[in-house]
Amino acid sequence: MKKSCQTRGEANLNTTRVYKPNNRQTKKKSGSTISRLAAGWMIVQTLFLAAPVLSQQKPKNDLSYSQFLEKLEENQVTKVELDETTNRASVVLKGQSEDEPAKEVVLFDQNQDLIPKIRAKEVDFKIKTSIDRSTTIGVLLNLLIFFVLISGLIMIVRRSANASGQAMSFGRSKAKFQMEAKTGIQFDDVAGIEEAKEELQEVVTFLKEPEKFTAIGAKIPRGVLLVGPPGTGKTLLAKAIAGEAGVPFFSISGSEFVEMFVGVGASRVRDLFKKAKENAPCIIFIDEIDAVGRQRGAGIGGGNDEREQTLNQLLTEMDGFEGNSGIIVIAATNRPDVLDKALMRPGRFDRQVIVDYPDMQGRLGILEVHARGKKIAPEVSLDAIARRTPGFSGADLANLLNEAAILTARRHKEAVTMLEVNDAVDRIVAGMEGIPLVDSKYKRLIAYHEVGHAIVATMASGHDPVEKVTIIPRGGAGGLTWFTPGEEMGLESKAKILAQITTALGGRAAEEIVFGRDEVTQGAGQDIQMLTSLARKMVTKFGMSDLGPLALEGQEQPVFLGGDSGNKNEYSEEVASKIDIRIRNIALDCYDKAKTIISNNRLAVDRIVDLLVERETIDGQEFRELLAKFSPTYAIEHKTDTFPSLIKK
Repeated sequence: MKKSCQTRGEANLNTTRVYKPNNRQTKKKSGSTISRLAAGWMIVQTLFLAAPVLSQQKPKNDLSYSQFLEKLEENQVTKVELDETTNRASVVLKGQSEDEPAKEVVLFDQNQDLIPKIRAKEVDFKIKTSIDRSTTIGVLLNLLIFFVLISGLIMIVRRSANASGQAMSFGRSKAKFQMEAKTGIQFDDVAGIEEAKEELQEVVTFLKEPEKFTAIGAKIPRGVLLVGPPGTGKTLLAKAIAGEAGVPFFSISGSEFVEMFVGVGASRVRDLFKKAKENAPCIIFIDEIDAVGRQRGAGIGGGNDEREQTLNQLLTEMDGFEGNSGIIVIAATNRPDVLDKALMRPGRFDRQVIVDYPDMQGRLGILEVHARGKKIAPEVSLDAIARRTPGFSGADLANLLNEAAILTARRHKEAVTMLEVNDAVDRIVAGMEGIPLVDSKYKRLIAYHEVGHAIVATMASGHDPVEKVTIIPRGGAGGLTWFTPGEEMGLESKAKILAQITTALGGRAAEEIVFGRDEVTQGAGQDIQMLTSLARKMVTKFGMSDLGPLALEGQEQPVFLGGDSGNKNEYSEEVASKIDIRIRNIALDCYDKAKTIISNNRLAVDRIVDLLVERETIDGQEFRELLAKFSPTYAIEHKTDTFPSLIKK
């Protein structure tokens, strides 16, 4: 059982292995190939020379020379036709039908007495001469062998040239270059990150109309660093810049600089900027720059020396002894904390553009962009979808509409409806839907657990509203309770954090009150882990306890960035004991509050559980209406602004 609060955030890597053959191996391979070709030629020649001998072997229906002489003496021969070229005779015997072919006789080289004997028997006798093609066939065969041999030699030479060419170009940049990158994406296709668009539109304007800025002494920025979580549109912005700028555009991934061979990365950086200077003004886009721009000299045993050489060369090219007039470097990363400080300073990256999760209007704009090529039913409200998906990145929203379209096609519908959109949201947030549970004690226990979460969250002041309650398994969880986070994500008050801890304990509280302390399950395991982490942060990081506003635990730094390899306590054991007591008190106080809420609303809990077991899913609005109907306390608190029809009843 798992509670979801739920939003989630989103280089073409091109690796090449180059084999550099040595000369001895190449020569050896070439000699071996030539030897094989020569041997093959000799075999073919032998077969060709042996062909006449093989052809002289007597077929089954032919006569031998001695048999022919016997037939001739017995006057059994009626016709003889002799071919001087092949030294063969065609013989027709008495009694042989016209359809039967003549007998073939292979003659000796010297046949002085044969012709007089034939004429003495008064046999029909003819001498003919056929065309001898053996010489032509031999010449053509020799030419064919010669052609195959020459072709093999040419292939070997070309392969050797390619291998040496790859070895010579090993240190060249792999950046993709386009005089005018036609990505098919303009700034109009980018929504939800208006501030970032404005910053980068200014860069494009600087490239197109530099005199507008240089007239008042402004200088072109050296570099722009796009920083933001995955899926927020950093690479999409780079594509829009390429489509709008109309200037030469180089694009490369940070990982393409570094190889296992020493000096290759630095050589590729030099080659990249050399090409860029030749085509200035231009743009260089480096995606995932953290692959090459990590802090130098950090970690146990120092850093990667080859990567550091590459970074040093990049620093020098961006702002070294020689300037790079007219070259703008745009880089993207979702890990700015690992970048070297020398790379981040003005003069190299003059601007850092934050590409963050979109707000409600931004999400609406992104949904409108991605809905252009899809058949959306008229009743689908993109505004409602945007309100339901706070914290979704641009990639999440694109995936949401794509999943909805896939579900629509699978269900044989003509247009996407809200049912498909809601199912797609559930699938993205919580995973695939499992098989519904059969009615049993286990199913009712899950229902009480999830309704406990929902009722405590609704009754606790400051918690996010309930979006949906379901006991259909998803993503390994037996049931789920969704909440809709507010737009002020990231800034949470002490009251809200305590409400989250209380809500996390609502499922366990419902299990204990309904089934007894001995019947509680491990279903609250993840809830307890989450609330323990929140309570510890309240005491040690947020200063939300009577220990005072003290940061007793710092931000953990990874070892590869120079952090400590072990856990280092920044307080005494006496303070550690006090921390443990405060964390325990927070958890127990919130648990008591959750049990009180469940006890005071036991009728509502039982009635809603009955409906949930029957229907398996209840949305947030219906849940609040049911709670107002069965809980007098909730109905009184909301009588003036919510569910007036239910209060009158």
